Amino acid sequence: MSARVDVHVEEAGDQGPLLLCLHGIGSSSAAFAPQLAELSSCVRVVAWDAPGYAKSPDPAEPLTLDDFADTAAALIRERATTAHVLGVSWGGVIALRLAARHPELVASLIVADSSPGSGTDEAKARGMRARAAELAELGPRAFAESRGPRLVSPGAPETLVHRVVETMATSVRLPGYGYAAESMAAADLRAELPSIAAPTLVLCGEQDQVTGVEASQAIAGAIHKTAFVIVKDAGHLANQEQPGHFNAWVLSHLRITASIPE
Repeated sequence: MSARVDVHVEEAGDQGPLLLCLHGIGSSSAAFAPQLAELSSCVRVVAWDAPGYAKSPDPAEPLTLDDFADTAAALIRERATTAHVLGVSWGGVIALRLAARHPELVASLIVADSSPGSGTDEAKARGMRARAAELAELGPRAFAESRGPRLVSPGAPETLVHRVVETMATSVRLPGYGYAAESMAAADLRAELPSIAAPTLVLCGEQDQVTGVEASQAIAGAIHKTAFVIVKDAGHLANQEQPGHFNAWVLSHLRITASIPE
């Protein structure tokens, strides 16, 4: 990556440690509305629109997983000496690479509904690479309508399904989505997970049909200091579907790792 990559962020809270939130591949900072609203009384919450997503400008050149991680690292350096990093799905893969590449910047990790990358499985990698062409063919709105509903549990309220689809439709576009999909397709973090020293909370929606519970277990099992939590009555977007339970787990993790007061 030859130049600094500019990104748009949403911020809330003016006290406590920094919590950097990295969204999934079909989303934006809007995914973290419940965290921006509820956690900002204890921590400074910063949620990005990844490069080439939503309000962030399109990157001048293709970005790799390392580039996404380095861009997140630059956001931390601008605001603090360290951050607690919350990554959902693809954002979790970026967060894990960030912790491996820049361990001095990551005070702790919260990895939700994620995986060690799509590069662990040839069929998954192929499917991930096919998504850019699907987006080009369908356009953002139809693409979101076909993908969005499967990101939540069958019992999710219609209002949430609508919000997830709307967020995706207004966030994804080429070339950024294509770079993201390629970074995910090429990722296989299994060898580097054991080197991650940051205390890590791994969460997974009980009904996650996208990355699934086994992929979250693979992360939790490989990192030295981890806690693993199943979020009941939630699909792939546990932070949006069960924000009360999700935020309570994040807060308990931060009380231990950041000594934020009760």
